[in-house]
Amino acid sequence: MKNIVLFGPPGAGKGTQAKFLKEKYQLIHISTGDIFRYNIKNETKLGILAKSFMDRGDLVPDEVTINMLKAEVEKNKDARGFIFDGFPRTEYQAKALDDFLNEKGEKINGMVALEVPEYLLVERLLKRGETSRRPDDQDKSKIQNRFNEYETKTTVLKEYYEAQNKYFDVDGVGSIEEITERLSTVFDNL
Repeated sequence: MKNIVLFGPPGAGKGTQAKFLKEKYQLIHISTGDIFRYNIKNETKLGILAKSFMDRGDLVPDEVTINMLKAEVEKNKDARGFIFDGFPRTEYQAKALDDFLNEKGEKINGMVALEVPEYLLVERLLKRGETSRRPDDQDKSKIQNRFNEYETKTTVLKEYYEAQNKYFDVDGVGSIEEITERLSTVFDNL
């Protein structure tokens, strides 16, 4: 199996790229954001809880996210691998994911991070907010809070995966096709 953590700040293009990469490599794309939005739309217990955090621009607590992710993996027992998008976001989540995959005789092959300057991310998110109507993409203060959360809680993951020689950064600026090609070069070697 090929299990990849697709990483980057909000607006880096993880979801867009995952759509192409899941087809090319026949992997299952698990986006915690999409799963939360589904649960919010359907007003599940998890969705209501997640919404309270997301509306403030905060991250959903680890235990809620981990249990949700495990359930998604279990739904796809015959998968050739996974692209994890939006998970893990903390070292605790990364260790929980490693433990969960180890129980299945699997591992994370690599963390691939899209690198994009913050000013460009703000532009992308505000533009996306015009069409998506997502409240967390329409307010600059909420966007800045998400960047702050990302910086303080998730950049430690770079060190976590670097220590395992599993961290790869990719320039996330350019056309969708150019970025997909850069990512494919890394995926091909994992």
